Amino acid sequence: MEKYFSKSNMIAGELELPGDKSISHRALIFSSMAKGTSRIENLSDAQDVISTMQCFKEMGVPFVKKGKILEVEGSGYKNFSKPANVLDAGNSGTTARLLTGLLACQDFDSVLAGDKSLSKRPMKRVADPLNAMGLNVKISDNSLPLTIGKSSNLHSVKYRLDAPSAQVKSAVLIAALHCKERSEIIDPFDTRDHTERMLNLVCEQSSEGKVIYASSLDYPKPQDYFIPSDISSAVFFIVFTLLSKDSSLTIKSVSLNPTRTKILDILINMGADIKILNETSANNEPYGDMQVKSSRLRNIAINKKDIPQIIDEIPILAIAGLFAEGYFEIRNAGELRYKESDRIRSICTNINKLGVSIQEYSDGFRIMNKSINNEHSFESFGDHRIAMAFAILCCLLNNGGKVNDFECVNISNPNFESQLMSIASV
Repeated sequence: MEKYFSKSNMIAGELELPGDKSISHRALIFSSMAKGTSRIENLSDAQDVISTMQCFKEMGVPFVKKGKILEVEGSGYKNFSKPANVLDAGNSGTTARLLTGLLACQDFDSVLAGDKSLSKRPMKRVADPLNAMGLNVKISDNSLPLTIGKSSNLHSVKYRLDAPSAQVKSAVLIAALHCKERSEIIDPFDTRDHTERMLNLVCEQSSEGKVIYASSLDYPKPQDYFIPSDISSAVFFIVFTLLSKDSSLTIKSVSLNPTRTKILDILINMGADIKILNETSANNEPYGDMQVKSSRLRNIAINKKDIPQIIDEIPILAIAGLFAEGYFEIRNAGELRYKESDRIRSICTNINKLGVSIQEYSDGFRIMNKSINNEHSFESFGDHRIAMAFAILCCLLNNGGKVNDFECVNISNPNFESQLMSIASV
């Protein structure tokens, strides 16, 4: 589906966005694991999150929607039903990797698959540490499908992440919840910490990085969850407002998890007028309202150590960099090539269509000459973040523009277009 976006003259109003996708996945997983009734408020309506829910339905977990609340009747420790079908993670890497850690500890065999895009993404990185714990995850060609066998050899592990992946870390932690002996997972990269926060796991700092401890004593119990709005969804509207003239926007109840807010730090250092109001927390997850106003941005050097914490926001950050003073450069971001699309190639291909000089590297890109021509038709490459980033760009161009295969935004934010139209004046 090709979608046209006209130029917007001003942004104004207030947005309430669906719940954070990463937190929503985990709330579903932990509620399904807990024995008894949990309630989840403001669950994300993203297709990725629906994929996680559907997998648990296949394993006998009932869900009941009551307004903004989802009730989950959790199965309890190793009490899921054997799925009759192959479990389908759709396009969701979080579903695939976190569920692998859970499925490998069950008393049944299972097969986990995904769509064409997800089946190209690396899975050996999660299979290897789980197999090192005595589990039975069979993989070929470093990709889905995975054949997951039951195992009686599970043991605790001391595991150090060798790449910045909160999904791998979470898969190992979930497996560790099924072992009486305490496991130690070392995270030298300061990756997203939703799993350890929501499970209230003991964490310590060491010379190697953060050490997270987990055992069966930490197995989830029923509780109520409130899911703050997704900062990775909010940042599209934040950048749109910053780059629009005479604009102001308030976004309500946005996640302020410190492993997710580095993008705000970078934008503020670029000159963004962003204020945080009404800070509070739920389930150890901080959140608050954001007030954003038009700003004149200047590009800055982005530190290598910050890349893992902004990896999902780089497509829209590139749009901010395109309009900011000076050249914009991203390096040390090779992980972008293994997302829903090769995001380095996707960004470079689309920006090249503008007549802008952009240099592609193996681990990033550099935007230099910013003379923009009248070619305003972009490809989504089936990647929701690319689609939304270039939709924002279209709204900033004098003649607007088009994004092809725009329906892929359903993966993370199916209401993106209506949200956009609710704050934009044309």
